[in-house]
Amino acid sequence: MSIVTRSIAIADREARYLSPGELHAIGEYFAAGSDRLRIATVLVANERYIVEHGSLRFWQRCPVTPSNSGNPTYRASCQRDQAWYVRLVSYGVMAGDITPIEKIGVKGGKEMYNSLGVPLRNVVECMSCIKEVAMELLSLEDAAVVAPYFDCIIQGLTP
Repeated sequence: MSIVTRSIAIADREARYLSPGELHAIGEYFAAGSDRLRIATVLVANERYIVEHGSLRFWQRCPVTPSNSGNPTYRASCQRDQAWYVRLVSYGVMAGDITPIEKIGVKGGKEMYNSLGVPLRNVVECMSCIKEVAMELLSLEDAAVVAPYFDCIIQGLTP
């Protein structure tokens, strides 16, 4: 939910107009819209690169994993999940909201990996590698916008 939707929903639930503070926050959201769009475009355009190089970095740190076992199905599944997290981060950047990442990427991801017996510490390390590669593609200012979304995933999945 973007700040716009959330602010309107809260104000409507309270049967009031948007406060000056909420209007200011919405104005800042719109003012930064072109930056968020540009940043998301970089993530989307480089998703394959981010996943491939993040995986290589992860396998250097954790060489014994199902994704690095030589089984192409495991490898494809893990890289599909990594791409999904990059996509979630791009959604978060566009919405300016971390809530979907918390609900879907962290809570849902934790449940899924626990049910599959995938060690969360490996997922966290992999997400750290994905984040590092993504950060290298961005300017310092853009990386500062994106980092909290990756950090939400990393901190949320940390066992």
